[in-house]
Amino acid sequence: MHATHATHIVWDWNGTLFHDIDAVIGATNSAFAEIGLEPITLELYRELYCVPVPRFYERLMGRLPTEAEWLVMDETFHRHYTEHRVGCGLAEGVDLLLERWQAAGRSQSILSMYGHDDLIPLVRGFGIESRFVRVDGRIGPSGGSKSEHMVRHLEALERVDPGRTVVIGDAVDDAIAARDAGAYAVLYTGGSHSRGSLEGAGVPVVDSLAEAVEVAGGIVSG
Repeated sequence: MHATHATHIVWDWNGTLFHDIDAVIGATNSAFAEIGLEPITLELYRELYCVPVPRFYERLMGRLPTEAEWLVMDETFHRHYTEHRVGCGLAEGVDLLLERWQAAGRSQSILSMYGHDDLIPLVRGFGIESRFVRVDGRIGPSGGSKSEHMVRHLEALERVDPGRTVVIGDAVDDAIAARDAGAYAVLYTGGSHSRGSLEGAGVPVVDSLAEAVEVAGGIVSG
């Protein structure tokens, strides 16, 4: 049972629990090729990536994509991502981290901007679904902010206090969503953002998920 006096972790999925950055870069470059953009490196991706995703494309193109371009790029990205993700796995040490947090009587959940119907079987396939009190993916169109989804996610978690909740993710948007929902955040450098861009969010930045859990456990202790 999870209670209001215990720290709750909301995990991000893509780029955090699920180490898929190579698939993301491959799918992004496939989407770029559809409209004649040059391929992007991992380093440049991490420097420029932001949400809403059309703003990321604006940084690369010098203008916002048209609605038609966005639809093509978004559809192409997700189609190629589905192909690339097959070779991806959980981040290093995730199984043990999740097990230990649960065994200590503390609760955790997943909130992802990956489509809900795709997320659930993926989490289930890694055999970790039972570690979480709730798993939520994106409902509705892609490309937006995580904030409204975070508010709904926390409201749906019975007896979880946002003020004793820590969001662990790999993107500045995770910190913004946490703030907007009244929670804390710890950001991880193994995903979509560079350390420099993450540090601009004004929350703790770590290089491993083990460190993220350690920091999360201390943020709202006492």
